[in-house]
Amino acid sequence: MNSEDVKEWMDIADNDFDSALLLYESPRKHYEIICYHCAQAVEKYIKGYLISKNSVPQKTHDLRFLNNLCGELDKSFENIITECAFLNKFANDIRYPHKYETSENDAAYAISSVEKIRNSKPIHDLRKKTINDEENGIK
Repeated sequence: MNSEDVKEWMDIADNDFDSALLLYESPRKHYEIICYHCAQAVEKYIKGYLISKNSVPQKTHDLRFLNNLCGELDKSFENIITECAFLNKFANDIRYPHKYETSENDAAYAISSVEKIRNSKPIHDLRKKTINDEENGIK
């Protein structure tokens, strides 16, 4: 595992999530963009986890598929299946002429889904490890 690569995935995921939070707090609510950034964050967290386990993630945006790959490595990923399934519809199609109507409830649930996923033990531990590695100069 190249911890520098994993850290980059975690940083990009954090940036996507930060963007979703900023948009959620803005006066103009673009719920579909908030949900999109939440899905993007989860995709990066999951792909970062796979890379940390020396598994090269496929070029896909399918969060259910990626979560299932992680579940083969750590059964605790079963605890976030519902959140991945919800966010999956916002992973890519939402950026094209609207197939989905999004609401404030969707955006709020998307944000809480990311929080649950990033606080799940494997992702939380990986984020903590990348921060510790950076502080200790490990690449």
